[in-house]
Amino acid sequence: MTFSIVARSADGASWGVAVASKFLGAGAVVPAAVAGVGAVATQADANVAWKGLALAHLDEGATADVALQSLLDDDEGRDHRQAGIVDATGGAAGHTGVACIPWAGGVTGDGYAIQGNCLAGSDVVADMEATWLGGDPEAPLAERLVAVLAAGDAAGGDKRGRQSAGVFVVRDAAGYAGRDDVAVDLRVDDHAAPIPELARLLDLHALYLTASTEEEKVPVDADLREELQRFAAAAGHDDFATWVGTENYEMRVAPDLSWIDRRILAIVRAS
Repeated sequence: MTFSIVARSADGASWGVAVASKFLGAGAVVPAAVAGVGAVATQADANVAWKGLALAHLDEGATADVALQSLLDDDEGRDHRQAGIVDATGGAAGHTGVACIPWAGGVTGDGYAIQGNCLAGSDVVADMEATWLGGDPEAPLAERLVAVLAAGDAAGGDKRGRQSAGVFVVRDAAGYAGRDDVAVDLRVDDHAAPIPELARLLDLHALYLTASTEEEKVPVDADLREELQRFAAAAGHDDFATWVGTENYEMRVAPDLSWIDRRILAIVRAS
């Protein structure tokens, strides 16, 4: 009743899972990942205990194949389960139980596992894999994962319809202020078009929580500084720094106002 991808980034620094389903809050149920350890998706008649168990096996040095086999050996409900696992080195393993609702199946390759059940057909998984393999390996992992979901959805996705989607990505010290490893954790729990909505949220995540590149920085000279201060005053703020804090653009404007992200400048000038 769900389709997902588990993957490691080409540079070996990030692991993540993206999932979509005609099920409430699939993003809260299916994915799990730990930076430097691996990632797992559990679905169909999901055994959510598999998330912690799989990551524990991987953390102890098991490969994806060994971790998956251990899960299957210890679960009498294995015929109703589906899972994908990617380990620290990019090794991948997948399982589709014989009792999963058809169409059900999956594929694995170097650094990825793609799986789905109760799907419109095998093209869902095939198009997801083609999108993954044809994507830019240097693009942010979350963007690649959501693009794979969109491909699966375009091929028919969950044959019951659409409801939820989620993306979860980890990388060492990638969380807020570098204090944890959660690079992206976004979910659309109940929506008529969950994957486009997830993509919209991912764009906002990049805007608010990703630092500007050098190419995105516009130097602030005296004239521009005055323009920004006038804008802030007209908006009812004491200064431009106060407006930046109010709008949560701290990652996109220098604390000393020596530069401003071109997108934020565009927002100011369009106001």
